[in-house]
Order: sequence, then structure tokens, then C-alpha cells
Amino acid sequence: MNIHEYQAKEILKSFGVKIQNGLVASTTKEALDNAKMIVNINRSNIIVLIAQILAGGRGKGQIKETGSNGVVIAKNIDEVEEKAKNILGGTLVTHQTGNEGKKVNKLLIAEDVYYPGSNEPKEYYLGILLDRAKGKNVIMASTEGGVEIEKVAEETPDKIIKEWVDPKIGLQGFQVRKIAFALGLEGNALKEMIKFIYSLYNAYDKIDASLFEINPLLKTSDDQILAVDAKVNIDDNALFRQKDIEKLRDLSEEDPAEIEANKSNLSYVKLDGNVGCMVNGAGLAMATMDIIKLSGGDPANFLDVGGTASAETVEAGFRIILKDSNVKAILLNIFGGIVRCDRVANGVVQAYKNIGEINVPIIVRLQGTNSKEGAKIIDKSGLEVFSTNTLQEAADKINEILKN
Repeated sequence: MNIHEYQAKEILKSFGVKIQNGLVASTTKEALDNAKMIVNINRSNIIVLIAQILAGGRGKGQIKETGSNGVVIAKNIDEVEEKAKNILGGTLVTHQTGNEGKKVNKLLIAEDVYYPGSNEPKEYYLGILLDRAKGKNVIMASTEGGVEIEKVAEETPDKIIKEWVDPKIGLQGFQVRKIAFALGLEGNALKEMIKFIYSLYNAYDKIDASLFEINPLLKTSDDQILAVDAKVNIDDNALFRQKDIEKLRDLSEEDPAEIEANKSNLSYVKLDGNVGCMVNGAGLAMATMDIIKLSGGDPANFLDVGGTASAETVEAGFRIILKDSNVKAILLNIFGGIVRCDRVANGVVQAYKNIGEINVPIIVRLQGTNSKEGAKIIDKSGLEVFSTNTLQEAADKINEILKN
């Protein structure tokens, strides 16, 4: 589960992580009122307005309607209202949103942390994520902050510091110091960075996060270490014990079909193709998408109904797929291991009748327990459902349908 920057910062702050302070606003009046409060307690008249959408690249992104960037600076209070008006309610397009962009419903009104002082401010990168191959969390840091870390990793991988944390013993002091020293810090800034990394890792561990990304991580002119931006992803499998965080979910930012699928315990991801697929098992789903591609089609979705496919889940899957107007055919590929193929076949027939008129052909490939019985049920149903025994037969049928 992804959460907004302003939500992520509040969580980090609760764990003692120093952040760029700010207040969230949903209207231009709120933005102005918040800006006044920040100026009253801050050492600068400069205000930063940050669009809150679940996508990166907001600073370089543009609002379709006004041409404003997603992150702008107001040099004084008088500029806040106009700049907020140019962002709120607009559609922000970034390299991650695609051309359709995302609507901006909230702004983070933040303090200026690049104030002058005895030292030059310096931006760093700090991230924590799970390295599945090693079965350990890895802390990644770099002196190249404020830029796309993927580009740094590709062009200058030697500038990325990595430290793996053994889950059996946790983060050790020498590891934190190693990272801080490798970033070239000294004096108070070194001490502050050590505290920051400890607090950040503690937060990551306690809230069952799957990703933390602080970019930029700022060393201010007076050697404070602050999170200027924060990306936080929570492991969906742990939400049952993170109820307070689950409440932060912004459903307006998610695909309605994915929300509906989640309610039926289906794993669904929308794609741009013309052949809908419904499969039990993620590995089989990937193979099914490959065969669709090889048959001349393009997968319209990834949909895993799980190991216990029933009439209810099959019906829910069909309804979700059929909402996509690009779908020209549906391939249901089931391997009957735990679930019996005849039960799935009865579910397909029942789902078809419950939905009513289905204007796209359905190809069903059943293998495993009671697959022959399942094929007979499909063939005798009298519905526009085609039963096949092999993936190749299914691919040929898809090819035939798409050509007509």
C-alpha cells in the first residue's frame, strides 16, 4: 500500500525522524492559512507548495490546465494563493503517471529548509527495502541526492552504498556509522545522520514497510539532517496489524477495478491489451500472458483467482474484466490441483448466467483434477464458451477470434 508524502512524513516524525515540517491543504484558503502559520514559526518567508499524488517526478511534472510544476516556491505570502490555485484540482502529468496524469486534491504547504548559514546545504539519498534474493533488508545511501536514483545506479553504481541487515540480529551500530562515514560527513552532521538512520530503520521495521525512500535527504546549512521528501510503501500482507496506517489509504488514487478485485480477494492489475485472462496461480498467469502475446493478442490484465476458485470468484473476475471496453476475448486457464475442474466449470456456467449477456467469447482451458468432466460441462452448457485441452489450442482459438 502506498501513502502520500504528507502522511509518510507524519509517520516518520512519530518515530523521531526529523522532517521538513508542513501542513496539508485541500483548498486555496487552507493553503494560505497554513502558509501564514508556517511563516510565523519559521525563519524564512519562503513557502514550498508540493502537489500530493502517488507518483514521483512531481517537481518536473506539469499541471495540464495551467502549466504549473507540481512543486513550486512562493517567495512570500502574497504569492501563495495564486500558486495554490494553479495546482489544486489540476491534472499533474509526470514521467510516472503517463499522459493521463493524476488529479491533485491536496497540497503540502512546507517550510523552507534551504536557508543560508555557515555551511552549504547538501542533498543525499537514503532508502530501505527488502532484498528478496538475500532475505534481508538493505539500506542504500548515496551522495547523489535530489536526482533519479535509478539513473545514478545505471551510470555511476559506485556512488551507491549498500548495507544489508541480518533480521536475526537487527541493525548494528557499526553498520550505521559505516554508512554515515561513507557519505563523507563529519562533526555534528555525522552525529545527526547516525541518529537519522537509526530512527528511520526503526520506523521501517515497526510499521511493516516494504520500502522507504528519502530523496532528497538534506544536510542543512546548520548541519541538521532532514527528510525533505518521503516515499513509504507498506506490505499489504501486514495491514491486518497496521490498522491505523490502513486508514490512510487514498482510494481516489487507485484503479476502481483493482479496489473491486481486492474486495473479492482477487489479485488484479490492469494492462493495455485486448485479451482478458483469469488464472489460478501467479506463475500460471505469467505463462498465460506469454501465450496470449504469442497468439497475436495482448494481455488486458493480470488476474489471479487463487487456489480455491469458486463460482463467486469466477463471477467477480468476469465482471471486472468485462468493464474493460478493450477486451475482445477472455481466456480462463485453470490447473485443477486443490480445486476441482468440474467445480470451476460449474462456476463458469453459473457466472455466465448470473451476468446475463456477455458479448465477448470465452475460452476455457482446464487441466488437472476432473478436467474431462469440467470440459463436458462447458461443452454441454450451450453458452458461447469454448473448451480447450492445451494452451496451444487456447492460443489458436484466441488467434482465430482476433482475426475475425
